[in-house]
Amino acid sequence: MTNIRFISSATVQPTASLSESTGRVELTPWDLQLIAINHIQKGLLFLKPSPSQENKLKGSDSVIDHLKTSLSRTLDIFYPLAGRLVMVENDDDKTTSFSVDCNNLHGGAEFVHAVADDVTVADILEPLYVPDIVNSFFLMNTVLNCEGVSKPLLAVQVTELVDGIFIGCTLNHSVADGTTFWRFFNTWSGISTGSSDPTSQTPPIFGSGFLDGIMNLPIRIPFQFQRNERSNTSPPLKQRVFHFSKEKIQQLKAKANDEMSTNKISSLQAVLAHLWRSVVHSRRLNADEEVCYCVLVGMRQRLQPPLPEEYLGNAVLLVNVTATAGDLLEHGLGWVASQINKTIASQKAEEIKKYVEDWIKTPKFITPTFLPSNRLVTGSSPRFNVYGNDFGWGRPLAVRSGAGNKFHGNLTVFPGLEEGSMDFEACLSPETLLAMADDAEFNEALVS
Repeated sequence: MTNIRFISSATVQPTASLSESTGRVELTPWDLQLIAINHIQKGLLFLKPSPSQENKLKGSDSVIDHLKTSLSRTLDIFYPLAGRLVMVENDDDKTTSFSVDCNNLHGGAEFVHAVADDVTVADILEPLYVPDIVNSFFLMNTVLNCEGVSKPLLAVQVTELVDGIFIGCTLNHSVADGTTFWRFFNTWSGISTGSSDPTSQTPPIFGSGFLDGIMNLPIRIPFQFQRNERSNTSPPLKQRVFHFSKEKIQQLKAKANDEMSTNKISSLQAVLAHLWRSVVHSRRLNADEEVCYCVLVGMRQRLQPPLPEEYLGNAVLLVNVTATAGDLLEHGLGWVASQINKTIASQKAEEIKKYVEDWIKTPKFITPTFLPSNRLVTGSSPRFNVYGNDFGWGRPLAVRSGAGNKFHGNLTVFPGLEEGSMDFEACLSPETLLAMADDAEFNEALVS
């Protein structure tokens, strides 16, 4: 495939003038634990607008200008994303503190217009494996969150294909989680079509009042910036999107609950169990070898009182479900799903408070080396509003992620294009993916 041609680059700032009164936002332990990993990188693939659709876009000379203008108006609401991180080195105890400067005096989001001359929509959707060129649809690949002191917190690349447009967003993960990411995307698309009025939008809620009495701000952490580049000897990885229809998901959920005589196992937990068993089987591990599923669990509704959906920062915990490879394969789908269900259900307000208190005493930063070996990790959510993003010329055809935080065992879940379905973007070794292709039990639940 062709290389990417970069046409233009601009800094997009909120249309409203922000003053000193917007101040700073101090990062919480949930934010700080992500300071040493890559950004969130998610994007949407659209068919290229027809001439009539393009003519209907208001107030601009082109799709690119229209997107840039609507992005600026969206930043009026999500103005911290136009800011920068501030890092303070505390000489008295050799620690570091991080906050977000929201004043917009020296910030702004990066906006890049690019063209992939020979790439079609079919080139992205039809191959068995996600083509490598998708990584080129995103800015700031491999940039760490802590580098937000000098780099934008938000970077957007709009890439024109032969017959399509890909809108790729890169967002600093220490500032926002997936819930905020897709609220931003949904708001941007609504403003783009005129279906949302920025003045009537509920602004993001930020701050750490929900942690009052647990910690003093700013938090001081023993952090020193160290870039850990990927090893040149790391094994090659491929990405494949596995699609589960609503009907297949219902079958897996019913099977898992029937096997355990319960009704507590969710659709997502049943699919996670199905994937986990297949990956472990395909890796051909020893029966006594420990395996781990790391699941990012949203904490907003688990706090007392619950955090609002509009909360800007991170509100997720990484929980580990462990078993031996032998137990995982010898027991049925229901047993594996129930282990996931019990571990997630145990995350209550008391455990969250204890996690924060323990983290402040002994900060631990998530990195690929921090995670257990022989693990799978699933982030994102099938509940995010991905396919409701219409910028004025129709719904997206597909969602894809960038190169950030890609390692062997990373499974990203998205809602599928059809209501009630799910897609899993699996980053695994070619050998594992080939073995899964021959796994009859696994493939029985996939859409052919």
